[in-house]
Amino acid sequence: MTTAFKVECPCCQAKLTVDPDVRAVIAHEEPPRKRTVADLDKAFGALDAKAAEREERFRQARAAEADKGKVLDRKFQEGLKKAKDSPDPPRRPFDYE
Repeated sequence: MTTAFKVECPCCQAKLTVDPDVRAVIAHEEPPRKRTVADLDKAFGALDAKAAEREERFRQARAAEADKGKVLDRKFQEGLKKAKDSPDPPRRPFDYE
């Protein structure tokens, strides 16, 4: 019986334990996470900026939702006017046969 061996992933530096008998990875250790921000003040500043961006997107979505009814009503009125102005009703697919 052979023993399992450890391999380090060249891409992400994860440690994999491989069992040659079953030919499968039997354990996986994630690599230690790297810090993306060295200073806490910069990290809080980035969080505040993202919060402000989310708030702005929410305001835009709320404004678009408020105007949605007006836009749909105008589209309906335009379609109704177009249907009234059209002399013939649209042809159905089985009318072409």
